[in-house]
Amino acid sequence: MKIAGNIGLLLQCLIGFNLIFPVVLLLIYNIKQSVKKSLKVTPLPVSPDYAIIVTAYEQTQQLNAVVDSLLKLRYTNYHIYIVADKCDISNLRFPEKSVLLLRPEQTLGSNTRSHFYAIKNFIRPHSHLTIIDSDNLAESNYLDELNVYFNQGFEAVQGVRKAKNLNSTYACLDAARDIYYHFYDGKILFGAGSSATLAGSGMAFTTDLYQKCLGHLDVTGAGFDKVLQDGIVSRGYQIAFAENAVVYDEKTSGTDQLVNQRARWINTWFKYFSLGFRILFKGIVNFNWNQFLFGLVLLRPPLFIFLLLSGFFLIINLFFSPLISVFWFTALCVFVAGFYISLRKSETEPRIYQSLVNIPRFIAFQVLALLKSRKANQISVATKHGHSDKE
Repeated sequence: MKIAGNIGLLLQCLIGFNLIFPVVLLLIYNIKQSVKKSLKVTPLPVSPDYAIIVTAYEQTQQLNAVVDSLLKLRYTNYHIYIVADKCDISNLRFPEKSVLLLRPEQTLGSNTRSHFYAIKNFIRPHSHLTIIDSDNLAESNYLDELNVYFNQGFEAVQGVRKAKNLNSTYACLDAARDIYYHFYDGKILFGAGSSATLAGSGMAFTTDLYQKCLGHLDVTGAGFDKVLQDGIVSRGYQIAFAENAVVYDEKTSGTDQLVNQRARWINTWFKYFSLGFRILFKGIVNFNWNQFLFGLVLLRPPLFIFLLLSGFFLIINLFFSPLISVFWFTALCVFVAGFYISLRKSETEPRIYQSLVNIPRFIAFQVLALLKSRKANQISVATKHGHSDKE
């Protein structure tokens, strides 16, 4: 009985740690920034030559918009590669000087397969590559902002994915979630001396590093970014966060869309979270702060899971240990304060604040997604965007 009680207490400590961890990171960030010395920027001897890889699966309706935004980039040393996997490309027309449209004969059904299909068809040996989703729009200074960090010697950079649409309650809540993660898992984590987590698009690497990390693997299903960030940080590299390198991302606007997307993401966490143990252990053995902090972040459960567990432990302890319930309530207040800070420190539209009252409904749909997560990759390979679903 005592052993079971100790195990239960340990579990509570592990879950409770995730509530206060963002604020702890923020404190570390503020301390580091107060003593941080200015970095000397040494431009690369040769300007980066970018391959911009745009992956599409089945859907092409937004490709014209994404290519149009990429053709307006101020930095001009790049070529666009569109990999239209299992797509009808008969009506797609792009300027051949700047865009290579690729339509694999066999269905690839994988982000990384599409990326390496593009790499095999490079018109020249690009020094860098950046990955853009088929529903993204890029700011005109996107590549210039990536160059700021490549010029500092980084070989992997994650930009910011801002909401392209706030047309429903769920799109606003999805955007709030992204702001929270970009703030803590991007800006604050990087500023605290670790690596920004990768977000699947709006990210860039030296071509050599990307091939080194994924060239020997065949990653299928969702989560290639989890494998990629493991490969990068495990090798001792740091992923920079470029908060001004912005791409606009389509937010989930309907419930079916939300559940299917989250089911894949939850499936991905269960599939790859154990990578955090390896990176955490490497960080301890190597006395590597970057790896140690990053490993802790990878072990963190999805937001809604540890919030639900926290609420459960708060209620249970009201009956068995009221004093511990006070600690749970305090930790939840710390988390809420940290979440609010992330919104206040970011460019957050009033609609997003107004949507927060619907968080319980948002969590309920993610619980439904959890129930579907085991077969998530059989439901769909990619999120089907659109605004026809009802709120």
